[in-house]
Amino acid sequence: MKAVTSLSRKCGRPPTPSELLQVAVAACRAAGRHAARNLDRRKETILVTAHDVKLALDVECQKIAERRILSAFPDHAILGEETAGETAPDHSPYVWIIDPIDGTVNFSHGLPFWCCSVAVQQAGQTVAGAVFGPALGELFTATQDGPALRNGKPIRVSDTSRMESALVMTGLDQKLSKRMNRLTLFKAIAENVRKARVMGAAALDACRVAAGQADAYFESGIYSWDVAAAGLIVERAGGQIETLATPGPHRLIFLASNRLVHFPLRRLIKSHLAL
Repeated sequence: MKAVTSLSRKCGRPPTPSELLQVAVAACRAAGRHAARNLDRRKETILVTAHDVKLALDVECQKIAERRILSAFPDHAILGEETAGETAPDHSPYVWIIDPIDGTVNFSHGLPFWCCSVAVQQAGQTVAGAVFGPALGELFTATQDGPALRNGKPIRVSDTSRMESALVMTGLDQKLSKRMNRLTLFKAIAENVRKARVMGAAALDACRVAAGQADAYFESGIYSWDVAAAGLIVERAGGQIETLATPGPHRLIFLASNRLVHFPLRRLIKSHLAL
């Protein structure tokens, strides 16, 4: 990282997407490995709600990722899941978006489907992102001018063209409006596709679309840090992403697909959410 920083400053130029990605990967790996090394502490909770949990490791992993980023780019801003409600990012043209443990409930139960996600945006556009799943041995990466990769090898979205043949990753939003039962929405999706799957880690779900292992991912209530990196990875793998609505600060109704099933799936979702 020191080489990246010194090169950028010495040349008097902004960092390239590849240089930003190098730091994103380092931050992602450091945070993810800290969580993996401390799996025996997965029950150390800070906050427990009806359908979610915040762990001490969530906070620790975010701080680790932040330190890696700021040691390379001290003048860049940070938007992290664990501190998003405390202060707004400053006016730096670069904002790093961190989800220290995506799939915290999975992690807390010892399930391997969790990850760390780090993305960097320039002027509101994601230019580099990394998603690291330590327990799965997977690192997904992309830059705005490069291919989507899994463990260094190019990935591509599927060629499924019919919604009834599609595998759709989704979730059961606990905060969905009272006028729309989350199980009703899930049922509508499940009845119109081959299979609907709820795995519990948004970034990894979207990366499955990028890798061609799923045909679409939809969630009626996630946050920007859940998909900032994974959304870019889907796009660079040939897919399509769309924010259907923003019901709250950093909160998204989000769809990612292989492009071919995007519009019929969007029509189905909008007909049930009245978007």
